[in-house]
Amino acid sequence: MPACASAVADGARSTRNLFVVAAPSGAGKTSLIKALVERDSGLSVSISHTTRPRRASERDGVHYHFVDAARFATLRAAGAFLESATVFGHHYGTSHQSVDAVLNAGQDVILEIDWQGARQVRARWPRAVAIFVLPPSRQALAERLRARGQDAADVIAARTAQAVADMSHHREFHHVVVNDDFDAALDSLARIIAACRAGEPLPCDDHAALLAELLS
Repeated sequence: MPACASAVADGARSTRNLFVVAAPSGAGKTSLIKALVERDSGLSVSISHTTRPRRASERDGVHYHFVDAARFATLRAAGAFLESATVFGHHYGTSHQSVDAVLNAGQDVILEIDWQGARQVRARWPRAVAIFVLPPSRQALAERLRARGQDAADVIAARTAQAVADMSHHREFHHVVVNDDFDAALDSLARIIAACRAGEPLPCDDHAALLAELLS
């Protein structure tokens, strides 16, 4: 994959950057992104659309734009989405309008999406910087999913099984961050953001042993 660079959308130059962060469920990307945005005033999260039911802790227009399947299909048919994917039976999509709003406000954009969406974004926005977050072990991943207390046992089992397939796409990303120690992982993300803004390359860490364990 190429080194960090400024974002380019649909062939048009942008002075801002687009960062894509993906991970298997339970790796902790949502918490990391929340902390990263709180630390970095020049970075904002694009709010995705989803047909997934809203959880009790979530607010429409803050965590997601919650829509029904018919509305999502209408938006997708109209070409409203930069990327869209179906995960565990629910549809997710990032609208062009949401991304443009952040860029026009003079901020860098961070997308919290899965590998399917990341692949679509890179096709349309070739200089987007893609970051994949890994858990420190399969056991830690399963424990985090259970600790969230938001999903039924069958959903947790499905997410755990799906995680291996998701992690097999790590090679499609520019950077890999292991979320073992939260603060260390957050610092790693911040360093990646800073280096990309400065146009400076970062050395790639060797996660071969961990990946062999996670994907076995």
